[in-house]
Amino acid sequence: MKQNIVQQVVKGSFVIALIGLVSGTSIVAQDIQQLPLGSTLPLGDVQMEDISGRNLSLNEVKGDNGLLVIFSCNTCPWVIKWEDRYPVVQELATVNDIGIILLNPNEDYRDKGDGMEDMILHAEKAGYNLPYVLDKNHRVADAFGASRTPHVYLFNAEDKLVYVGAIDDNANSAADVEEFYLEDAIEQLSAGQAITRSTTKSIGCTIKRLSN
Repeated sequence: MKQNIVQQVVKGSFVIALIGLVSGTSIVAQDIQQLPLGSTLPLGDVQMEDISGRNLSLNEVKGDNGLLVIFSCNTCPWVIKWEDRYPVVQELATVNDIGIILLNPNEDYRDKGDGMEDMILHAEKAGYNLPYVLDKNHRVADAFGASRTPHVYLFNAEDKLVYVGAIDDNANSAADVEEFYLEDAIEQLSAGQAITRSTTKSIGCTIKRLSN
């Protein structure tokens, strides 16, 4: 009888702990809200370690006409599929005086291929020629409401969010892209036009947050 009571107490404690763990995770997920269009660039002054060894902030990277932020990483297959578009987007942004930066928010994967040394090696292998910084504790990703890699955010000269979502409509083949979401948004922003498609669905790997 006594043994049964002990077993019930232990079982009950396990269930309560499990509920608490699940509830805690849910609360964290609920706290991360997508940054609405028109919002001001958050955490612009936060210093982040770049693969160059320098510390950079979003404000230091942005150009006179805006800023393009891409949450990226080394380990996501979707990033690998899309990263051949990075140089094209970078060139278009640079020509139009829009700063561009990649942020790696995968804090839970720092020892699984997304640490700084891994980032340096990946950037060299992929031929990156742009800032690629470590978003420590996914602080900036949380402020943006970023959920996946890659996840794209475009801000205008007034630091207002004007486009959020995917790079284009075909991760598998750059040659078969039919809708150039991000390129169109950059060109329309630079021309002073309204962005015809300001939100699209971000497709990729979930950001590996510490609570996941």
